Amino acid sequence: MLVALPIGAFGLAVTSDAVEALTGSRNARATARMALDFGIVTALTAAPFGFVDWAAITPRTRAARVGFWHGAGNLSMLALFTTARLLRRGSETPRASRWFAAAGLALSGVTAWLGGELLNRHGIGVSDRVGENVPSSLAPSAEPRLPAG
Repeated sequence: MLVALPIGAFGLAVTSDAVEALTGSRNARATARMALDFGIVTALTAAPFGFVDWAAITPRTRAARVGFWHGAGNLSMLALFTTARLLRRGSETPRASRWFAAAGLALSGVTAWLGGELLNRHGIGVSDRVGENVPSSLAPSAEPRLPAG
């Protein structure tokens, strides 16, 4: 449940960047900075819980691979947003900072889908009947098949 906080904060940061770019609003600039700060802190808070869930997955299963790419993508996303925040030291928001934040938000869409695969298809962290090798939601057979029992 913690992932909703950084995702919302990072979305607010990118939206505030767009408002600042269009209007020059100092309030939007300050909002983007605060949202980045909050998003970074809450992402760092959520990460250990995701790692614990991933570590409990049986190695060499589809769920373990999906979890690896989900975590690697989230670390990359966090690096993009952290870079965006570190570039905002002066009174103006550098264009590069906005691009890093936008790239982070785009990557968050991919990692959110991977997280959804882990949660909804594999049942990781929510079901005792884990289907660690169910096919992707993009596969022709879209219905997950959890083991009986």
